[in-house]
Amino acid sequence: MATESSTHASGDAIAYFVEDMTYHGKTRRTREAYERVLREFEAFLAERRPDASLETATHRECMAWIHTLRGGVARSTVATYASYLHRFYSYMTQVGEFDTNPMVLVMEELDESIDANPTRREISVEEMREFVDEIAHPLHRAVVVTLLKTGIRAGELCNLDLRDLSVDVVRGMEGVRVRPQLDGRGDSLYVSADHSAGDVTDGERRTASNKRKRSTVVPVDDELRRELIRWLAIRPDPVSPAEPLFLSTSERWGERLTPHMVHHAVEAHAARRNWHRPGGGAEENVTPHYFRHFFTTHLRDRTGDRGIVKYLRGDVADDIIDTYTHNWGDRVRTSYEANVYRLFD
Repeated sequence: MATESSTHASGDAIAYFVEDMTYHGKTRRTREAYERVLREFEAFLAERRPDASLETATHRECMAWIHTLRGGVARSTVATYASYLHRFYSYMTQVGEFDTNPMVLVMEELDESIDANPTRREISVEEMREFVDEIAHPLHRAVVVTLLKTGIRAGELCNLDLRDLSVDVVRGMEGVRVRPQLDGRGDSLYVSADHSAGDVTDGERRTASNKRKRSTVVPVDDELRRELIRWLAIRPDPVSPAEPLFLSTSERWGERLTPHMVHHAVEAHAARRNWHRPGGGAEENVTPHYFRHFFTTHLRDRTGDRGIVKYLRGDVADDIIDTYTHNWGDRVRTSYEANVYRLFD
């Protein structure tokens, strides 16, 4: 093992690997993608075994992490994430920083293949209304409605703080300063592009990354507002000083919701309608990511404006996003409220 490497000096193997990727000429976007995935795996290890480290991770822990991805993301994404982890371990063993690569056995057994555009289950708005109506738990209901009404990712939902939500109840809370980006926008939600797994924000280390290219202000309609207020009425006192919007109400009472918790809740409700089965792929399983697909498809078809949908998804270039940002009220809120599907009768 090397004794004077930057890994040992900083204790951060991921930073060491990403730094070397820079030297090898990898683009910033590629480096960020690798770091995001590796940080998510690092957070998974820490949650599973407090004394775990990347260097001591076993092939069973690698397999367990990959198993948590299945059903939550497309099979091609599972394969991509696994390849990132494999390349990381391969490189670290080649340069002498790690002794073994636990991903070797995993990659031999991995059966995911690249499929960039899986054919997904078709669910009508009426069927989705029935699905939502069957969810009684205020937290689960608020989470599902938020995902369906905004198209945000599970990790982005978990990273939401109270200050990211501008509704009258939050604006009236003592000690909560709603983000200035929401001033004059009415009921709305701010989805930041800045959070990354492993970063410390407002005194809390984040375990999920926000993958959007630009921060986005998303309208909150009357249906979503009602469900969020219903949730806030029973929301536990938070453990984190960051005041997370969504908190666990189970064994990790008061802690920020994690993507794993979101996936577990959504998949449990979906399974009751036979919309999810263990081992099923993105083609049949309803997961948090399916809601993003549902939002994109239905809103795009209803508005006929791909630009607005891209803006709301946070995956557009500066010139397009600036157009909608400067005329947000007329271009975004008006079109959104006129076309977003209703989830309640």
